[in-house]
Amino acid sequence: VQLQASGGGLVQAGGSLRLSCAASGGTIGRYAVDWFRQAPGKEREFVAAISFNRGRTYYGDSVKGRFTISRDNAKNTVYLQMNSLKPEDTAVYYCAAPRVEYIVLLSTSGMEYWGKGTQVTVSS
Repeated sequence: VQLQASGGGLVQAGGSLRLSCAASGGTIGRYAVDWFRQAPGKEREFVAAISFNRGRTYYGDSVKGRFTISRDNAKNTVYLQMNSLKPEDTAVYYCAAPRVEYIVLLSTSGMEYWGKGTQVTVSS
């Protein structure tokens, strides 16, 4: 499975963006999918995760109440709606899926499939 993140860009503080993570070469319907982000000089940080059947969602403390993860398995795509963006949200955003089907992981450990990142820049 190959993942491709898109939808990043430059936005003013308080604005919104929607990121997409499209899968190819296979279905992600049996996989949980996570979003991570990495700012310059910082470690990769967990942002959000969604179970394979959309039954459960998980968020990092810094984005709770502002970001929403969703998925459309028919389109083989996972989304990250980001609202009320802050300058500290500036980072490269990555989507990822674990090697094992059906399980949800909330850290980079165990992630097998990674998309190329998409840059999000929030200006103050």
